Amino acid sequence: MADKGTGSGSDKGNPNGDSNENPVSDYRNTLENLVQQFQNSNPMGQQHKFWETQPVGQFKDVGNASVPEGSIEEPTPISEVKQEPYNLPSSYEWTVCDMNLDEVCAEVYTLLTNNYVEDDDHMFRFNYSKEFLRWALCSPGFFSNWHIGVRVKGSGKLVAFISGIPVKMRVRDQVFKMAEVNFLCVHKKLRSKRLAPVMIKEVTRRIHLENIWHAAYTAGVLLPTPMSTCQYWHRTLNPKKLIDVGFSRLGDRMTMSRAIKLYKLPTSTASSGLRKMERRDVPAIALLLRNYLSRYDVAPDFDEEEVEHWLLPRDNVVDCYLVESPETHEVTDFFSFYTLPSSILHNPNYSTLRAAYTFYYVSTKTPLLQLINDALIIAKLNDYDVFNALDVMENEAFLKELKFGPGDGQLFYYLYNYRFRQALKPSELGLVLL
Repeated sequence: MADKGTGSGSDKGNPNGDSNENPVSDYRNTLENLVQQFQNSNPMGQQHKFWETQPVGQFKDVGNASVPEGSIEEPTPISEVKQEPYNLPSSYEWTVCDMNLDEVCAEVYTLLTNNYVEDDDHMFRFNYSKEFLRWALCSPGFFSNWHIGVRVKGSGKLVAFISGIPVKMRVRDQVFKMAEVNFLCVHKKLRSKRLAPVMIKEVTRRIHLENIWHAAYTAGVLLPTPMSTCQYWHRTLNPKKLIDVGFSRLGDRMTMSRAIKLYKLPTSTASSGLRKMERRDVPAIALLLRNYLSRYDVAPDFDEEEVEHWLLPRDNVVDCYLVESPETHEVTDFFSFYTLPSSILHNPNYSTLRAAYTFYYVSTKTPLLQLINDALIIAKLNDYDVFNALDVMENEAFLKELKFGPGDGQLFYYLYNYRFRQALKPSELGLVLL
């Protein structure tokens, strides 16, 4: 199991507003094409020895209609799962990271802040807040020993981390208990120690001990074998800052004043009955979301406790707004976004890029375009610099219209111990991983 910590995450945007040059999901990057590109650039075939030993779809099977879809390996008795942790190099030791302890949470935060996902040009690095990490890792039913650290024996310094959380995931018509694996991070100075494969095997071992045999994860790099290939899109909210820090650039036909005018938003929302979600709204939101996600081939199977955890607003972590009918008080629509800033590296004037990321939404009465435009307005009023969205779910329907521009990288979605005959289109995916 792996996560997006192995590749580019802070994708830079295109502020030109010329979306005709950037078709949404034209599927020019089919899985077959991506695999061909990988093989052409790696003629010795030596890049994925680890993943070739794992129960994941293999590149050699792509396009082979005779390969069955579904679980690759059947569960084994828990007694047959390795009971002892995998061996680390002699100067390192495993540790469980209790995120409820302030000092441990601070250690994980510091490790990620200094060593986690950067863009390819080393201009931006994800900067998950401590509150965000607790939200992401301490979800309902979480296992503390799935929050795995590696320390230096002599100093006790935390130098690597990987995590998992338990989820219920529907794949086609079957609901699986799964793990979502995330935040794989190794200190920059230790990248040659080959810690990552051992950490992946260790988190897999601990997940198996809970009788869970499947997992979902993302990466910014191509591994065997994605279930879907998605792209980040960026909606400029603060064009001057984004251009000043190098996140965006002015196109040949664009001036700063034109960019500011192009991305200007109304100062008030358009949806009647729009308000912030409250705890009393959990049952209504859960019902809307479960019905909505049922249309996708892969999506989480949320219960009310999980909806409360993931969507109830938390300052500078996650926001959720709903539309309540003024007449009937029925909750008909909602949208949510989470807050994930990036550190701005090597810039004398700015240190933080404040970014909102589209999370889950449902549109039944309010047009989706209007709903998401209201989300942009709220984000702008709360001093976000950019609003990001993947091309999953129905996002294609609003990306061009609301002046999102494509980022310069891709995000690959994976399932562990599950093989698809054919890769899913992003629009067949109802899953957002943090």
